[in-house]
Amino acid sequence: MATLNSNHVNALSGSTNSLVVFVHGYGADGSDLLSLAPSLASVLPDTKFVAPNAPHRCTANPMGFEWFPIPWIDRSSEARSLRGLYRSADIFGEWLDQIIEGSGVTPECTVLFGFSQGTMMSLHHGLRREATLAGIVGFSGRLMVPETLQSEKRSKPPILLVHGDIDTVVPPSEMPVVQQALSDAGLDVDTHVSRGMGHGIAPDGLGRAVQFIKSCLIG
Repeated sequence: MATLNSNHVNALSGSTNSLVVFVHGYGADGSDLLSLAPSLASVLPDTKFVAPNAPHRCTANPMGFEWFPIPWIDRSSEARSLRGLYRSADIFGEWLDQIIEGSGVTPECTVLFGFSQGTMMSLHHGLRREATLAGIVGFSGRLMVPETLQSEKRSKPPILLVHGDIDTVVPPSEMPVVQQALSDAGLDVDTHVSRGMGHGIAPDGLGRAVQFIKSCLIG
């Protein structure tokens, strides 16, 4: 049974009927995004927020974690990076199943909220689950192995992509590429550009994400 270390913030109301799972970026950890929970809890009082650490210590930043190697940063091979992606997706999927079951909710009441490499993991795993999630929010990410999406896709949750227009880590030109690939695969995709924002989460982007999550979970 796969296990990821994680932290959580319980539902503000004391009654959990939905989940938001934060999926952190390369070199960070779960607490990085879990700090956003208070901003969402006032709008989503019945939502529990959970944030795992990725399964591997980050090669470039041993204080943090990585979901899979990044060749241009750590000089790993493309093959090793791809193996890491699929292995971490399996681990994350098993962990997520446990968290959903243990929280007493359903996949249809669960949203993935990813940033950077966490967006890549969220899109890769979330679209390959048999049970459809409520939605996926992806900040500043890419779509990994898009050539396998059509054959491996198992569900079609709604998706929101958010990107800063001066991001120098993952160029903003990636967002329309991801949007087109997802739309071609039959997915419902919305986008938001944060003007004057680099590789991070701006207040306007977070506000758009809160609106999206609310619509996914509450309608």
